[in-house]
Amino acid sequence: VPDLVVYDPFLILLVLEGIPLLHLEFAIGQRLRSGSVGVWTAINPYLTGVGIASLLVSFLVGMYYNTIIAWVMWYFFNSFQNPLPWSQCPVNANLTDLVSECARSSPVDYFWYRDTLNTSTSIGESGGLQWWMVLCLLCAWLLLYVCCLRGIETTGKAVYVTSTLPYVVLTIFLIRGLTLKGSLDGIKFLFTPDLNELMNPSTWLDAGAQVFYSFSLAFGGLISFSSYNSVHNNCEQDAVIISIINGFTSVYAATVIYSIIGFRATERFDDCLEGNILALLNAFNLAEGNITEGNYAESLQNLNGTFPETIQSLDLKTCDLQTFLSQVLKCQTFLSQV
Repeated sequence: VPDLVVYDPFLILLVLEGIPLLHLEFAIGQRLRSGSVGVWTAINPYLTGVGIASLLVSFLVGMYYNTIIAWVMWYFFNSFQNPLPWSQCPVNANLTDLVSECARSSPVDYFWYRDTLNTSTSIGESGGLQWWMVLCLLCAWLLLYVCCLRGIETTGKAVYVTSTLPYVVLTIFLIRGLTLKGSLDGIKFLFTPDLNELMNPSTWLDAGAQVFYSFSLAFGGLISFSSYNSVHNNCEQDAVIISIINGFTSVYAATVIYSIIGFRATERFDDCLEGNILALLNAFNLAEGNITEGNYAESLQNLNGTFPETIQSLDLKTCDLQTFLSQVLKCQTFLSQV
């Protein structure tokens, strides 16, 4: 899901390439009544490779996205525990303290990197297969097989679930996200674009990639589905309606995600402030409560004016909410690309 600075290029490219290509795929599939390979072969036999290439791309992307479905299933299965396994750090083997790796990071990160992926120490080590993820991946492929068991008949019925369930889940997540501290800061961060980024070519590349992925352009699936439409179906109207719904869904999903990003950034911001406040209280032998989050900036300025050398020796961290928002966003973007 892109941030707001991507949405201006996204909307421009949506009009210039998204809607025309979407309309084109709908039209040729509907008119020639065939799948991707058959359509391009009918246009010109020398273009058969284009259809085969789209078939291979769909296969590779399907492999990639089904792995994400396996991750979702793993979290779904673990969500029936109380307390949730990612809500607190586990204890060590001696039952004397928390697992040090989790204590140094967070329960959420520990569950993802250790309990879910069990990542290796370096990219040079594969780490081997994790049996729990293999089972989840098998369940994901089994579910996909059931949805495609009888072709368009079962796929058409599955669409009623796959097209409505995401909106239900997103709404639940949005309601939950808005109850968390700092969620509004994350949403505000989403709708505060950095116009300098519009001069960055990578921003336009990200927007173009978002258009192709969100519409599944050049994957061949749209051509196959449209081949089942009536020859006289208004495919131009379908392309416009789908584009509007797609744009709304992207903004809606981004709002949900940024509410969580705001919460996680606020957590890091509060932890940073608490560490600095504790260091100041210990260094100047102040009673607890003399320095709070509300008067931290003023207290730090006064102490720095009176005891500058002591303040410098404490090596206090720079606590800036905007910086933490950017860091969490980069982490989320990296995970989505991986």
